[in-house]
Amino acid sequence: MLRILFLGDIVGEPGRKAVKARLPEIKVEKEVDFIIVNGENAAGGRGITPKISIELLRAGAAVITSGDHAWDQVEICEYYPTEPRLLRPVNYPEGTPGFGSIVLETKKGKVGVLNVQGRSFIQPPLENPFLAAEAEVKRMREEEGAKVIFVDMHAEVTSEKIAMGRMLDGQVSAVVGTHTHVQTADEQIFPGGTAFLCDAGMCGPVESVLGRRVEPVVERFKTGLPQRFPVAKGVVGLRGVIVDVDETTGKAIAIERFSEDYDRAE
Repeated sequence: MLRILFLGDIVGEPGRKAVKARLPEIKVEKEVDFIIVNGENAAGGRGITPKISIELLRAGAAVITSGDHAWDQVEICEYYPTEPRLLRPVNYPEGTPGFGSIVLETKKGKVGVLNVQGRSFIQPPLENPFLAAEAEVKRMREEEGAKVIFVDMHAEVTSEKIAMGRMLDGQVSAVVGTHTHVQTADEQIFPGGTAFLCDAGMCGPVESVLGRRVEPVVERFKTGLPQRFPVAKGVVGLRGVIVDVDETTGKAIAIERFSEDYDRAE
């Protein structure tokens, strides 16, 4: 059995401090073999920097995924091609810097990770995620020999995430959604052996609106006027999922939500 821990969108300094502090401990406590984190909100709530990427990898993450905020920090554009463990969505047009997937050798065989972004109610509009994911999974299995493949489906709409999971059922080990920052309770294993969860949730302040201070977000909804949305403070909720996979077949054996609060991040 191979155990994968995936943590949802890391939000700002509070989120990344909590992740860096707890990740080595969680790995031991939960007997985790492979760690993936979504880091697209790690820099002030928007994007990721090379420095933060290096810090998360040193803390124990094997792969970092992203999403619609992949390019928000200017210095990251030149960094993507130099660090294949930092992924941007695979369905960007051909020629886009960086990588949308990776296959790594582990003590328990090859583990592949694929990052794909939905198109419904999310910017920027990218190439068809279903066609891109289908083609890339086929390539990873046939050309790189990956049986264990984890998919981060970064999307707004639940139906789009479920459809991706259903399409890839039996071809990948897990499809887990990110982007909404709210952990869902629909964890399951599809008939073909693919574990699924609509959204892993976020690693960010609990007393917040999706990791941001409450007051300006409420004010924006009340008035419609522009507001600054600083990252909130206080207790950090670490949210994600643990998936157990039969490394010989690539099929999921079990899936459970991961959720804990961390109050030493500030």
